[in-house]
Amino acid sequence: MPVDVLAVARQVLLTEADALRDVAQAVGATPDFAACVAALLALRGRIVVTGVGKSAHIAAKLVATLNGTGSPALFMHAADAIHGDLGMIQADDFVIAISKSGGTPEIKVLVPLLRRKGVGLAALVANADSYLARQADYVLHTPVRREACPHDLAPTTSTTAALALGDALAVCLLESRQFSAQDFARLHPGGTLGKRLYLTVGDLSRQNQRPHVGLAAPLQEVLLEISGKRLGATAVLDEAGQLAGIITDGDLRRMLGRGHLAALEHHRVCRRGPGPDAGPQHHPAGGAGSQAVRGLHSPARPVARRPGVGARS
Repeated sequence: MPVDVLAVARQVLLTEADALRDVAQAVGATPDFAACVAALLALRGRIVVTGVGKSAHIAAKLVATLNGTGSPALFMHAADAIHGDLGMIQADDFVIAISKSGGTPEIKVLVPLLRRKGVGLAALVANADSYLARQADYVLHTPVRREACPHDLAPTTSTTAALALGDALAVCLLESRQFSAQDFARLHPGGTLGKRLYLTVGDLSRQNQRPHVGLAAPLQEVLLEISGKRLGATAVLDEAGQLAGIITDGDLRRMLGRGHLAALEHHRVCRRGPGPDAGPQHHPAGGAGSQAVRGLHSPARPVARRPGVGARS
């Protein structure tokens, strides 16, 4: 009999959504979550997150989120911990142990060793009456009625709940520390996110040629500068070397359509601003690159090139 895959998919999503609503209710049921956040904010060491099986994958993801949002963290696999990796834990650290049952053999071996070290311990568990929960300083409860798997076996709902509560913990720390978009950019300089937040107009300018001509330059020089630098435009500088305007190849094409080439004077083509008394449109070298790009596509004044202005741009 064919499986109705859409019905199965919806049922999985609804089951996991119901579990997240239960977790949201459980967060405020005891003071442990808020107390755990306070303990982590006062922490002098690092947050060490551990687990085994699928919980280990959730632990690794939580570590990545914590590190990326200003909370130094380490991942320690519970099985490896009892074979030497326990040495990574220092006296000022805090351990978050993730386990659905709270009673896996590796966890039962690990917990007494952590208690002996005297570090703080939070249990992120589905079973609030488990061995791990009873031994922990804080219980972060993720109540799960059943897994989304039809046999109630494969970790699905339980891992989603643990992932979400870990995200909630990380975001609480982020907001409590007033971690800003600029802080985020400093930790994510690569990729699209980092470029959007961190890249400046000066950074973009240094990657490109910087075509420019003087106000008195002949039109032939303007054409050669635009063609040679291959940016489709050139800045026009006054006698003091300050930006006076910009000429694009589109400006030239439009002016050529209205008259003869010999009759054109480039200072009359030069684009100086949206109004007769306005200065040229430009962006400071230290300004955000993403803001400059948005400005290029502004409906009020769309233009493909705009000069950056600054000591090194």
